Amino acid sequence: MGLKTWISIGAAVVVLGTGAGLAIAMSSHHAPVASGATVLPPPPTAPPTTATPPPTCPLTGTPAPGGQVPQRPAVAVKVDNYPSARPQSGLNQADVVFEEPVEGFITRYVAVFQCAQASAFVGPVRSARAVDVQILDELSNPLFFHVGGIDPVISLINSANDNNLDLGTRGHAIEENPPGRVPPYDDYINTTAAWGLDSSDTTPPAALFTYGAAPAGTPVHQVHIPFSSTNDETWTWDAANNGWGLAYSGEPAGVAGGGQLKPTNVVVQVVSVTMGPWVENSGGSLEVQSQMTGSGPAEIFRNGQEITGTWQRPSLTSPTTFVASNGAVIPLAPGQTWIDIVPSTIPVTAS
Repeated sequence: MGLKTWISIGAAVVVLGTGAGLAIAMSSHHAPVASGATVLPPPPTAPPTTATPPPTCPLTGTPAPGGQVPQRPAVAVKVDNYPSARPQSGLNQADVVFEEPVEGFITRYVAVFQCAQASAFVGPVRSARAVDVQILDELSNPLFFHVGGIDPVISLINSANDNNLDLGTRGHAIEENPPGRVPPYDDYINTTAAWGLDSSDTTPPAALFTYGAAPAGTPVHQVHIPFSSTNDETWTWDAANNGWGLAYSGEPAGVAGGGQLKPTNVVVQVVSVTMGPWVENSGGSLEVQSQMTGSGPAEIFRNGQEITGTWQRPSLTSPTTFVASNGAVIPLAPGQTWIDIVPSTIPVTAS
């Protein structure tokens, strides 16, 4: 093959290679846009959506029934805790239960209902005490049911709460007396009838607590609060039912109809207590005055753990908060909360 022949072949190869490269290069570009055509911008990217959390009950942090917080005030019921009053009714269905020391260092309850609704009776209902005013102020003017009280206490309640419903004077329309109960342990109410007394108030109470994951705490199985020989109280953690089982003097604290009281959270609020100046009963016992403003030690029991903190309440018009040593609010677990108001002279032990 001559020199001219080789030159011709090489030139052809170069042309072919160059042509292939051009073809590849052209194919990598978009097709030309016709003159005068409108180029549409890409569709906008939708912003990320955040799911709206479902409404929760203000006093328990649990989902509101039917997705809506009931538009009604809290119902607070003063319930006896003397051994002759047991087993009580309705305590297991309350949103919150306050347990307070009274004369003789026995205890009584203020059972609070808002989202929760007792299916039957609540009681036995007994007389009011001075400390009740400090509890009611946290509940946004609740309907307060009790059976009487000494005159100074009734005056306090009347001045602090518009909805003082004394079964002894104005509550007979909803008072119920179940069979088998004898005075003074035979006065009960029904929460449905209680809300029916005043349908004009449709304002739920503000939230009492913060709810969230459990902070670091100390695992405990049992909590002992010796209010007195009559009210020697023990809480035992029941992991299977996610609650603290209540017992007095070793006997499980039951409810009428069966079962044991087992709130999700137990809060021990340690307070200063003074006696008097009022005489509470015919035996000469002085009124127990619990100081629930200011601050003091607190123990939060949830999820089988103890979290040590402080309770703070600057005034009666502000809610009580429970904070850790770093100042952060201690969250509770959603569910029923039991608040033990414990005099500072009573030793509380957890093990």
